[in-house]
Amino acid sequence: MSLFTFAASPLVITPTVRSFTFSPPRCSKQTVMSAVRSESTSTCPVLTKFQKNCATPTTFLRVVADAIADDMQAGLAVHGGGDLEMILTYVDALPSGKEEGLFYALDLGGTNFRVRSVQLGGEEERVVATKSEQLSIPQKLMIGTSEELFGFIASKLADFVAMEEPGRFRLEHGRKREIGFTFSFPVNQTSIDSGTLTKWTKGFNVSGMEGKNVVACLNEAMEAHGLDMRVSALVNDGVGTLAGARYWDKDVMAGVILGTGTNACYVEQKHAIPKLQNQSSSGTTIINTEWGGFSKCLPRTIFDQEMDKDSLNPGEHLYEKMISGMYLGEIVRRVLLHMCQTSDLFGQSVPAKLATPLTLKSQDLCKMQEDDTDDLSSVGSILYNIFEVKADLKERRRVVEVCDTVVKRGGRLAGAGIVAILERIERETKRLASGQRTVVAMDGALYEKYPQYRQYMQDALVELLGDELACHVQIKHTKDVSGLGAALLAATNSIY
Repeated sequence: MSLFTFAASPLVITPTVRSFTFSPPRCSKQTVMSAVRSESTSTCPVLTKFQKNCATPTTFLRVVADAIADDMQAGLAVHGGGDLEMILTYVDALPSGKEEGLFYALDLGGTNFRVRSVQLGGEEERVVATKSEQLSIPQKLMIGTSEELFGFIASKLADFVAMEEPGRFRLEHGRKREIGFTFSFPVNQTSIDSGTLTKWTKGFNVSGMEGKNVVACLNEAMEAHGLDMRVSALVNDGVGTLAGARYWDKDVMAGVILGTGTNACYVEQKHAIPKLQNQSSSGTTIINTEWGGFSKCLPRTIFDQEMDKDSLNPGEHLYEKMISGMYLGEIVRRVLLHMCQTSDLFGQSVPAKLATPLTLKSQDLCKMQEDDTDDLSSVGSILYNIFEVKADLKERRRVVEVCDTVVKRGGRLAGAGIVAILERIERETKRLASGQRTVVAMDGALYEKYPQYRQYMQDALVELLGDELACHVQIKHTKDVSGLGAALLAATNSIY
């Protein structure tokens, strides 16, 4: 049953999915259908066992949320204290709305990178003008040298700056251009504008980079290309999302990414961070939780274990492998394959394409769950197009049950993680107890495009927080706001 209404977001970037806040219960057709499917009793032994092993009742979610909270505390106490790294971002000043001038953002986190320019006009005008461009990185540079990769990026940055319209974008005389660098790879950050690469991921394997300061590499490349620009802030996409959303809404206290991968960050009180040691303990800072690495008390099945064993990083990021978009379809595929091998699902033979890893995507699951036709025709089409399977109605219903089981588990576990962060914030601030609104900025295609996943996540939040506290929480979809956030953090950390 839905406990949320949707209200238009005040963000200047219009979200595709609107915000939700807590309200008296209402019931939608979609929610009823989803609930009926997830609670149906299967006559297939494999599916029945799988559903039982994936169950996430409220009492179990409370155990998960408490375990995440314990790991958060352990990670704040000492480096490597728990599964969650709780990385210091050195973002001690968040956007105030008073920022003025021309600033830039560079987002490098995959096979594409995005460049953005933002002209800020202070409290009255806010964002005066903005322009962005997305560019592809040639495959050979992803496995080349650091000089080649950053040289290519710097050259494209120089081209981007050269194409600026003088009337819209104005750099104050005598000032160097400043940029916020979103670098979504594992980094050991040592200050707001420096950090060393821990390891490459996402298909990158650039030589001579591990242990190097990534900011220095970009600064040197920009200088070599005659670009008078410096990196003022090194951030990740979660921090950028929090900062960008905070610019428009002072009650934003956390940023969560739920897409192909997942991560979360939040505003922490410095005095509550033991590992800061001799540094100033006044004020606040943003903590990057790296919550995908959580591994305790998760409802892992044999299918999760086998998928993890076959992954590029076995034994790592177990929470991420249960809640993020990259893995949901693969878990469903493995369950369906096993059902074919042990029962008569899809007939006497096992479809050859069903044995191919990573063929089923989270968007396929969403389309199947949204199918409200009497004969589940969309489910039938998807199964035929991907696996060349001609499924009857009974088989289509079984497939939808598997999808719903995996998505319900993922959404509810994600909800437990958000509650752990909200309760951590509440412990230090008592915002919710005093009736103060607390906003979680959310981005990522999984959250944006998968309504059933969102609903299960929302249900878990209500169950764990309770109505009295939940009514002061708002989850706000902030699509593509991380680039603005990176530019804003360049402004707040300007040398001028």
